[in-house]
Amino acid sequence: MLESKNPKCRELAYQVKLNCLKMVYGGQSGHIGSMLSCAEILSVLYLKILRNITPEDAKNLERDRLIFSKGHGGGALFATLAELGYFPKEWLDTYYQDAGKLSGHISHHINGVEFSTGSLGHGMPVAAGMALVGYRTKQKHHVFCVVSDGDCNAGSTWEAIMLAGQHGWDNLTMIVDYNRLQALGNSEDIINLEPFDAKLRDFGWGVKTVEDGHDVNELEKALTKLPVEKGKPSAIICRTIKGKGVSFMEGNFNCHYGPVTKELYEKAVAEIKAKGI
Repeated sequence: MLESKNPKCRELAYQVKLNCLKMVYGGQSGHIGSMLSCAEILSVLYLKILRNITPEDAKNLERDRLIFSKGHGGGALFATLAELGYFPKEWLDTYYQDAGKLSGHISHHINGVEFSTGSLGHGMPVAAGMALVGYRTKQKHHVFCVVSDGDCNAGSTWEAIMLAGQHGWDNLTMIVDYNRLQALGNSEDIINLEPFDAKLRDFGWGVKTVEDGHDVNELEKALTKLPVEKGKPSAIICRTIKGKGVSFMEGNFNCHYGPVTKELYEKAVAEIKAKGI
């Protein structure tokens, strides 16, 4: 195992990646690349950032809210919640299977999941609405929304960005899992978001970029001091790698949809274990 200043977060991300590979292989489902790109983001959020939420009281009215908009990568959220005791880890064994409790996209029927997502562009409008309610009622909780490149192609996402920016809801943070790949190719070839940070600033957001979105220390540093700018919603752009940790998946959009064969599963697990946390 590699040494780390933040070993618990690294260990959780490591376990989540192994869980996701097992889940995708067992259910012969897709989206493994999307799961591997956000494991560190989720580990830091749940171990270091989110307040007043526990497996025993996941609906505490004073809890921070996390909307996981990139629902196609929801296996990573399920794996995280299972590791933290929100539901039995055995449920992961039947992920995406007829007899299982865990669907391919995340469902709010599962303890710890705030909102069912999957169709891109849904998460930010809901998160903005939650931030509006919290702002007007002077509640102290914070609303986080994890989005993907594909989410940021959706008009509904930008409507929410413009609305929150205009009204200065600084209780809202958008975390972009910016792996720069989508289902069918490079994001810049489909809808180029650049200059991404400048666009968000133009719409009234405070913006911070994490150059290595897999560095748990840098993620914690970026997410601890919120809002980025007082009186503005915050955007944390995390530069990640699709399929992180598995050489033949990294930066390869083919790991978005396709299932994993036994040979590739065993090879991927061996690579993750060899690299450790």
